[in-house]
Amino acid sequence: MSDDIAVPVPSDGTLPLAGGAPPIFRGVRRALATRGYATMTEFRLASGRRADVLAIDEAGNILIIEVKSGVPDFRSDQKWQEYREWCDAFYFAVDDSFPTELIPEECGLMVADAYGAEILREAPVAKLAAARRKMLLLRAAMTGAGRLHRIEDPMFTQASPTV
Repeated sequence: MSDDIAVPVPSDGTLPLAGGAPPIFRGVRRALATRGYATMTEFRLASGRRADVLAIDEAGNILIIEVKSGVPDFRSDQKWQEYREWCDAFYFAVDDSFPTELIPEECGLMVADAYGAEILREAPVAKLAAARRKMLLLRAAMTGAGRLHRIEDPMFTQASPTV
């Protein structure tokens, strides 16, 4: 008799994730990809803050999504208000157990699981100034290229240039 337990693999071939933030991240990124956005996690802004998810579409529209894995995480974090000046639209992403009435009305709202996300409330749009948009797009390109380089050549230790 074997002690192995068969874990069903979803039809898309991905493995299920444990609870908390990782499935929310994955679901948000999948949902945004289907809407034409490229995403990056833990993106460092020029202010020094790190956006949980930065999303950019072909038109150069920039979203920031702050992932909250629970009420204590949400209540202990007020830095999200600083993110609004670095994007065209700002969203919170939570799982389906989160009390959505806690999310401020002036923010977009996504509810996500490991396989996708639904936008329950669109974020108000406040277009970035052209100079800030250009700086963010260049910073995203440099960050993405640097991350890819480190994956492809993990033995290379020279720091990537920063913007």
